[in-house]
Amino acid sequence: MSRDDARTVYSTQAGRVCPDCRMPQANCQCRRKKGAAVPEGDGVVRVRREVKGRRGKPVTTVSGVPLDADGLRELASELKRRCGSGGSAKDGVIEIQGDHRDELIPLLEAHGYTVKRAGG
Repeated sequence: MSRDDARTVYSTQAGRVCPDCRMPQANCQCRRKKGAAVPEGDGVVRVRREVKGRRGKPVTTVSGVPLDADGLRELASELKRRCGSGGSAKDGVIEIQGDHRDELIPLLEAHGYTVKRAGG
């Protein structure tokens, strides 16, 4: 195997190295061109109500949506408008303030997702 064929995956100076552009992963240009990766899952969107760590206030969370970060923000914006409440989209999870499970499940099914009510 020649030196050109060898792929460095880790360097003590730079840390992890991208196998495509051979730049440190923090400076990788390939990943930015490809866009943000879509999270992998089982294909089921889960809607649950959470109160833990929120001072007893209910929050409806939607997880497992197979969209990139931009698509997730757009979907969160639409769901918040339909529910008439605030919320956010971060780390692949949409959070809607309040208990809106009954309104969100038909909306997500209309978008073509397989939706499951999770939790209690």
